[in-house]
Amino acid sequence: MTAETKARRRRGIRHPVALAVFLGPFTILFALFYAVPIGYAVYQSLLTVEREGTFGKATQVFGGLTQYVQVFQNEAFWSAVLRVLTFGIVQVPIMLGVALLLALLLDSPLVKGKKFFRLAFFAPYAVPGVIAAIMWGFLYSPKLSPFTAITGQVDFLGADLILWAIANVVTWVYVGYNMLIIYSALLSIPADIYEAARLDGASQARIAWSIKIPLVRPAITLTAIFSIIGTLQLLAEPQVFKSFSSAVTSTFTPNLAIYSTAAVPNVNLAAAFSVVLALFTFALSFGVLKYTQRKDNA
Repeated sequence: MTAETKARRRRGIRHPVALAVFLGPFTILFALFYAVPIGYAVYQSLLTVEREGTFGKATQVFGGLTQYVQVFQNEAFWSAVLRVLTFGIVQVPIMLGVALLLALLLDSPLVKGKKFFRLAFFAPYAVPGVIAAIMWGFLYSPKLSPFTAITGQVDFLGADLILWAIANVVTWVYVGYNMLIIYSALLSIPADIYEAARLDGASQARIAWSIKIPLVRPAITLTAIFSIIGTLQLLAEPQVFKSFSSAVTSTFTPNLAIYSTAAVPNVNLAAAFSVVLALFTFALSFGVLKYTQRKDNA
């Protein structure tokens, strides 16, 4: 530690008022819209409802881990978790692979009209998820779709394909968003590296495989983490598809199970579901992050 650093530490914070002014709005909003709701959900999950007799007044009392015992005994909830994990194992790699390919194409000197294609690829993300689900629901419906020759032969809304029909909607909406993150990382790579590779005789394909992809790996990891979180929070698309298909039940995804449980109403059990799902999402995302970091350092 240098003498200058020690001197700065001894002086401490020279402008505490300015620091409070700049950090205050973030701290207040973070507490109101993040910390407080999480704390309230944890509090609600520790309560249980008791009644005096069959039709007696309901009162909330401290129940400890009673709600969490019900969560881990709830087969429908864990079936929903397994369903979205299967969804993510297939959909996330495909979506990120397409996003990476589109980003590499935009970054390639062989492609013309990059501004147009960049906007065209990103445009689906500007469509709200609910609107996108409604639009694709009509396209999948045998009686409403303009492509009856296909939908009359393939039941996209049936129990066998409904999960992958939803995966197609999610991929269509978010591939442009992930492409933009990866493309931004590509733009930050110094041009000198490409010039040196071209002088060594490397082709565009070789440059993409050996230089571009390794250097944007942190961006790919970031998009993977976002996608994992989004997969476990899947709600809007299956909620809309319930009106198109009977194959989507009230416990089709974990968030749908939480939503239907809260609507019963059983707010305490729904809060316990939410806490467990949040912890599971954090553990899975953190595990993927540590795994990728270990691979990068190997």
